[in-house]
Amino acid sequence: MTYDLPQTRGRLTAQKALSGLTWLRVGGPADWLFQPADSDDLSAFLKALDPSVPVFPMGVGSNLIVRDGGMRAVVIRLSPRTFGQIEVNGLEVTAGAAALDARVANTAAAAGIDLTFLRTIPGSIGGAVRMNAGCYGSYTADVFVSAQAVLRDGTQVTLTPDDMHFAYRQSKLPEGAVITCVTLKGKAGDPETLASRMADQLAKRDATQPTKDRSAGSTFRNPAGFSSTGQADDVHDLKAWKVIDDAGMRGARKGGAQMSEKHSNFLINTGTATAADLEGLGEEVRKKVYDSSGITLEWEIMRIGEPT
Repeated sequence: MTYDLPQTRGRLTAQKALSGLTWLRVGGPADWLFQPADSDDLSAFLKALDPSVPVFPMGVGSNLIVRDGGMRAVVIRLSPRTFGQIEVNGLEVTAGAAALDARVANTAAAAGIDLTFLRTIPGSIGGAVRMNAGCYGSYTADVFVSAQAVLRDGTQVTLTPDDMHFAYRQSKLPEGAVITCVTLKGKAGDPETLASRMADQLAKRDATQPTKDRSAGSTFRNPAGFSSTGQADDVHDLKAWKVIDDAGMRGARKGGAQMSEKHSNFLINTGTATAADLEGLGEEVRKKVYDSSGITLEWEIMRIGEPT
């Protein structure tokens, strides 16, 4: 697709391969990759960009399959250098959308603010807001105060909780909107206690999840409609991994893609997978689970772009 692009102070790259920007390391090129210089640059660019040109805001690619044919769009990716600052004010933490969840959690804990559930969630805080990321029974929506965003027409807005329409693993952002900054509010806590809790969470994650493999985190949403609590009384009947196990799909393979032997709700690239392998295996799992239990698994990983 050819189109004229506005002048910008940021960086524009044509036919940018997206495989290197996703955790699964698959996917074709974007027509253009745009890395804005700052929020005003992003605003001016989107205001001047032909409204018919599709745009896609991309975080660190931790929850994403880009199909092998790539993206006929302008992909917008915020630089951590410009959009990764973190500030603390009382019990509120304000972070640029490109700040990693782990950094936000650590910075907050050091200041005596409990955002510990974010520590083991892969990705950036902008993505966490968009997907209402959560674990251990806590969600981004629970601590969300506001977000700064640039709409597709270039308008800069402040989004409130009512604007986000949070639900399990989702929100309702306007199409093409780019979150640039997020403010969260946690409860007060002792820094050493919070640090110890995060260390325990990391140890548990590493013991139960394939953290050294190429994955994109949880592949499917839990059919129960909520995340694992991590508590002793947690039930597993309607957990995605349980229904995948019951369907006999733990360790299932397709090309270079595999459902992890360690945690069957993790789709991994064993080294040679294409996006088609990964998405195809996911769809096989969905069919097997439906045939086995009558449950239709919903993807948690976003799939975007075109097949080859």
